[in-house]
Amino acid sequence: MTKINKTNAARLLDRAKIEYRLIPYEVDENNLAATHVAGQLGEDIRQVFKTLVLRGDRNGIFVCVVPGDSEVDLKAAARISGNKSAEMIAMKELLPVTGYIRGGCSPIGMKKPYPVYFDESALGFDVIYVSAGMRGLQIKIAPQPLISFVGAQTGVIAVR
Repeated sequence: MTKINKTNAARLLDRAKIEYRLIPYEVDENNLAATHVAGQLGEDIRQVFKTLVLRGDRNGIFVCVVPGDSEVDLKAAARISGNKSAEMIAMKELLPVTGYIRGGCSPIGMKKPYPVYFDESALGFDVIYVSAGMRGLQIKIAPQPLISFVGAQTGVIAVR
């Protein structure tokens, strides 16, 4: 059994006494898609959530967490976050803004506490998977404690 090093996201959950499991998977540098992660985990892609960072025209940076087989609905994301419009941030901004890299961006433990919005489909599952803050490691967790912990709102923000 390989020892899994705890990430900052995992340590924050420990501190808050929130139950979760760290689940490693094989990283493919050429395919960082959530579909690949779900395939590696043998899990339903609708339970494997990806963390996307957006910028609104009024309120700046915010985070959307959507199922791996979906895209974020930019109009819905703008609406729920109190913006008129929103767009994904540039890839080169991801690390300086969040402290995370592409394929390892977690809604937990970013450099600053940004507003977080989960697609409400997360609430339909007993457990979901989100990045543990590095490539090759996911957090398996009940959605409600996670949503509460990151202070997220839920809404319909994903389109298939």
